Amino acid sequence: MNDRRLRLLGIPLLSLLIVLLAGGQKLGSWPMFLVSWAVSLLFTTVLWLGNIALWQLLIRRWPRVEQTTRRLWWLAVACLIYTTAATIALRAVLHLLLPQYFSLRPGALLNQVLFNLIPTVGLQLLYESRHFFGQWVYNVRRAEQLQSASQRAQLEALQQQLDPHFLFNSLNTLAAFIEPGNEPAQQFIEQLADLYRYVLLSHQRRTVPLREELAFVDTYVALQKARLRDNLRVDVQVPPELLDRPVAPLSVQLLVENALKHNEASRQHPLHVRIAAQPSHHGTDWLSVENPRRARTAALAPGTGTGLRNIQERYALLAPAHPVQVDATDATFTVRLPLLPAEAALPLSQHEPGGEAPPNALRPHH
Repeated sequence: MNDRRLRLLGIPLLSLLIVLLAGGQKLGSWPMFLVSWAVSLLFTTVLWLGNIALWQLLIRRWPRVEQTTRRLWWLAVACLIYTTAATIALRAVLHLLLPQYFSLRPGALLNQVLFNLIPTVGLQLLYESRHFFGQWVYNVRRAEQLQSASQRAQLEALQQQLDPHFLFNSLNTLAAFIEPGNEPAQQFIEQLADLYRYVLLSHQRRTVPLREELAFVDTYVALQKARLRDNLRVDVQVPPELLDRPVAPLSVQLLVENALKHNEASRQHPLHVRIAAQPSHHGTDWLSVENPRRARTAALAPGTGTGLRNIQERYALLAPAHPVQVDATDATFTVRLPLLPAEAALPLSQHEPGGEAPPNALRPHH
């Protein structure tokens, strides 16, 4: 928070107000009034700058809304200790200069500390209110941006995709033409329906549980294995306690798709994609998608980076404090996605449009 103007104006005005409220009009002469103002300015400056430095330190340590209670308790203790120590130190210095006005008796020190705590509490309330309002405005704007991005995605999906009912009916018709004993073909059609239904429903949700996204990745990989067989290997290592954490829909699948799109997957050089996560006890949990870098020999147009950029933009709205991390070396390409907190798993609206089945109901009915 940039509070330079507030400090430049607030410190002298607050010190003047303290002098007037403390009886500055009864000082009798301008020199005495100016001396009192100078002393008040000294106390105000030291207490203002010190207490705000403590507040900024605690804001960096516990910035989120759900951490406000913990931050305020620590702030109260820190301000009490700092204000008491600073008051005693300043009064001891002034006692050496003007002992007749600044006594070091315990009663006088206690009164001074209590008096200084009043503007300190008001100052901290002012900064907390500014911070709270700023966070509220930021969250409202972020929610509007996320809603707008989702609406654009839905519009693009409607413009680019076939009518879902037509597609599902066509898949059902195609399944009816397949001989009952041809189980691989039946399974392939069911997996294709799973994939398309998940893509369709994902546009109605800003996050999905990681377990649903990984199930979708399994379906996508199974479809690709019908063509590539053992040339594509996807290894998933995610502990059960992280499977319910929200992620952006289609984000993990898109990273697997990009790995397959830009790298060779052959019998001589199978493509091995590793999806892994480990719980962290010291901060944000991350999901990594790693693949070897071995450019395809076929003449393909160079990648535009649109898919990865789309993921980065979505996470910039969902988790602005933890951007997507990309680590590209000559041998490997790794993307790390932050696993979102549980409160991020909120629908875009209270009622999902269209009355579709839940995301785990992926099988078409024959």
